[in-house]
Amino acid sequence: MTIGVVLVVGALLSLAFRSPGDAAAIWLSGLIAVAVQFAAFGLSGIAGRGNLMARLGSGALIRLFALVIYSLIVVLALKLPAVPALVSLATFFFFSTLIEPLLIKS
Repeated sequence: MTIGVVLVVGALLSLAFRSPGDAAAIWLSGLIAVAVQFAAFGLSGIAGRGNLMARLGSGALIRLFALVIYSLIVVLALKLPAVPALVSLATFFFFSTLIEPLLIKS
């Protein structure tokens, strides 16, 4: 489900960001978002199986830290276009947060 969201949203973002390097930044952000989402989903189980709010909160914190770290890596090390990379990662995280309760309940 997460991969499908990233593919659809990534394709839509690719229509908006058309400069050189933007597509690479968007799809790298998509890969990072999928990896972080799977890690957050796995690690949020430590917060407690019965406590939905703790699981959602821990997942949100993991995504926030990932966004901050990614922003430093994108701007300083990888020299990718910062705006499409960060907007796409934040967008991927937003939509994955919307579907997270469905994943937790299943």
